[in-house]
Amino acid sequence: MAIPKRGTGTKKGEDPSYNELRRALAEGSVGSLYVFYGEETYLRDRSLETLKGLLLTGGLDDFNYHAIAGKDYTLSRLHEMVNAVPMMSERTVVVVTDWDMDKGDREGLIELLEDLPDYVCLIFVYDTIEYKPDNRSKLAKLVKEKGQVVNFARQDSKKLMRWVDARFQALGHEISTGDADYLISRCGDLMTGLISEIEKIGAYAKRRQVTRQDIDAVTTPQLDAVIFNLTDAIAAKNFDRSFLILGDLLHMQESPIVLLASLSKQVRKLYTARLALEEGKDVKWLMELWAIRWSFQAEKLYEAARRFSLEWYHWALLRCEEADLRLKSTGTDGQEVLVELLLEMAQHQAP
Repeated sequence: MAIPKRGTGTKKGEDPSYNELRRALAEGSVGSLYVFYGEETYLRDRSLETLKGLLLTGGLDDFNYHAIAGKDYTLSRLHEMVNAVPMMSERTVVVVTDWDMDKGDREGLIELLEDLPDYVCLIFVYDTIEYKPDNRSKLAKLVKEKGQVVNFARQDSKKLMRWVDARFQALGHEISTGDADYLISRCGDLMTGLISEIEKIGAYAKRRQVTRQDIDAVTTPQLDAVIFNLTDAIAAKNFDRSFLILGDLLHMQESPIVLLASLSKQVRKLYTARLALEEGKDVKWLMELWAIRWSFQAEKLYEAARRFSLEWYHWALLRCEEADLRLKSTGTDGQEVLVELLLEMAQHQAP
C-alpha cells in the first residue's frame, strides 16, 4: 500500500540572526534599529532586558525608556519618542510592540528610519502578530540595511537539552537525558513554556535527582502529549487508564471538537508510521512528513504504531471522521460522542 503524500515539514537551516545578536550584546555592541520576532519569546525577552541593561545606565530609566503598543501607534507619537533626548545617559530605548510596519504612512516611517538620531535604539517587537515583510519593498530593504532583523526561533535539540540541564543545575537539581526528553515531550519544546514547569519541578522535588514522578506530579501536559498517552493506553489494552486520561482531557476545558481533532491527528500519525514501517522508511522520513523536531518523538510513534494493524488504522480513521460529522451536524453532546468513540476503539482490537 502506498504512503499518502503530504506537504513535508522539512526543517530549515538554523537562523543565525539570534546568535549574531547574542555575540554583539556580549561585546556590548548595540545598534540603532532592530526587528524582533519568532516563537521563542523567552529568548526575546531576555535579549530585550540585556539590551536595556546595556543602554539605560544613568538611573533615569523612566525618562530614557519609551514603549508603545501597536493599537496606540501613530507616526507622530513615534517621532516624539525617537526625538526625546536622553537624560543622564548616552542612549534611549524605544520599543514598538505589534505594529505592522507595512500599514499606515510607510513613506513617513521610511523618512524617520533614514534619519534616526545616533542616541536612539528603536526596536519593533512582533508578539501577537506575525512578521511578514514584503522583501521587495523599500521599507523592508531599509530595515535590513540600517538595522538587524532577529528571529527568535525554537532551539535545536542539543541546545535545548543543555539549557534544560543548566536550568535544573541552577535550582540545585539534576535530570537525566531520558527524563529531560520526557519533560519536553510532555510540556513542549519552547523555553517560554518550559521555564515555569522547570521552576515548579525544582520547588517540588525532594531530592537532587529529578524523577519522572516529580515531572508528572506538578507539570501541565500539552494536549498532544495527553492524546498520545490516550492512544498508547488503547494500544496496550489498558482501558481503565484510557478512560482516566479521557477524563483528564475533558477537565482541561478544551472543546470536544478540539479534542476529537487532536485524536484524529494522532491516529493519522500512527497510521503513516505504520505505513512507513511496512515500506522500510526511516525515522528521518517520518520527522519530515510531520515536521517532528525530535527524533525520540518519531521513534515513540514507530514503537506505538506496531501495536495495531493497517486495517485497524483504516477503521479508526473512518470512525473519527464519522464522529466529527456527528459532532458538527447534530446536537449530540460532545462528551458522549468522545466516550462512545473511545469505547469502540477499545473494543475493536483488529488483528
